[in-house]
Amino acid sequence: MEYWILFGVFTLLMLIGTPIAYCLGIASFATIVYLGRPAIVVFQQLNSGVSAFSLLAIPFFIFAGDLMMRGGIAARIISFASAVVGHVRGGLGQVNIAASTLFGGISGSAVAEAAAVGGIMIPQMKARGYGADYAVNVTSMAALIALLLPPSHNMIIYSLSGGGNISIADLFTAGIIPGLLLALALSITAYVVAVKRGYPTETFPGFRKAGYFFIVSIPGLMLIAIIFGGVRSGIFTATESSCIAVIYALLVTLLVYRSLSWKAFIHSVLGAVRTTAMVLFIIGAAASFAWLMAYLKVATHLTAGIAAISSDPLLVLLMINIVLLLLGTFMDMGPLIIITTPIFLPIVKAFGIDPVHFGVIMILNLGIGLNTPPLGPVQFVAAAVGKISVWEAMKSVWPFYVAGLVVLGLVTYIPALSLWLPSVFR
Repeated sequence: MEYWILFGVFTLLMLIGTPIAYCLGIASFATIVYLGRPAIVVFQQLNSGVSAFSLLAIPFFIFAGDLMMRGGIAARIISFASAVVGHVRGGLGQVNIAASTLFGGISGSAVAEAAAVGGIMIPQMKARGYGADYAVNVTSMAALIALLLPPSHNMIIYSLSGGGNISIADLFTAGIIPGLLLALALSITAYVVAVKRGYPTETFPGFRKAGYFFIVSIPGLMLIAIIFGGVRSGIFTATESSCIAVIYALLVTLLVYRSLSWKAFIHSVLGAVRTTAMVLFIIGAAASFAWLMAYLKVATHLTAGIAAISSDPLLVLLMINIVLLLLGTFMDMGPLIIITTPIFLPIVKAFGIDPVHFGVIMILNLGIGLNTPPLGPVQFVAAAVGKISVWEAMKSVWPFYVAGLVVLGLVTYIPALSLWLPSVFR
């Protein structure tokens, strides 16, 4: 009966449009009351869920990404990407993907990337004859690259949800090759669609101009090397690197580019505070929910059920991928990581699957869910920038979805794509 209360209340509240944090908290409270345990347990678990020291990295990375967006770093990266790949068929689509790859390694947030790159690229693409749906779909799918490249704060959430025993440095490293593979797959898809629709190319500005744009963008791009190199080498932790990212972003935007105004700084601070408050509230509520699932031994029963169906790790991964894709349609990424990691991580470990490898699978899988209505926050942001409805964009998004699913399949069944690079650095 307690299972029905926990998941039934959660599902019912979600279906009537209740914010996800309240769904998690109320479902946990109702279950605790039914079990006859003190209701304060819910609040104790909520408090402990947001008390992890590693969570400090999330607000600082969010703040750093916002500073870079408002301080002109994104615009300079886009100029460099345009000079390098703009001459390819459907050039602005290629520029969009290249800029998302470069900026994604700085912001670590798919929503921030869709807002920053999309805010610059989508109006330009529409003005030069590209379909609004094409511009929105390229932007929204390319934004997922940020989830796999360091400093992805979703990797940090996954590590904490797995008990804090999964190396964040390994997760940061493991996402690099899958992230670049996703960028390549989306570039090929964008090219094929652009050829079919007859979209134009951009004029190559020459090697001298391209070199100039590269030099101008170096201060911004250096942040990727600082974060990855520092965390990977052990000079500083992921939490410390987030603070360094903020300081570096302020120095670059104030002293090098001199493009961050006081008004933009205030907006960055307020935006980071709002986003952090929402993320941490969800994390705390999800921690109570996850504790109850552990108390009720949901993972143990689910492992036994899956083992009864098949003992083949390949089939187990397929079933988990399908479940995560369906859940990603209705829930945001952060809560899903916290809720499903305690369920699925013991299962994959029981079948001999590396937790770092599974982390990359989960991040990419749930990232695709960020572009899937009815939730789809990244798709909503891109569609809002493009001034079209989500449903209009969804009519032609399927080639990009196929590209994302192909990469998900490769990452799932070729563990070396995720595990080779961490082993080299280790």
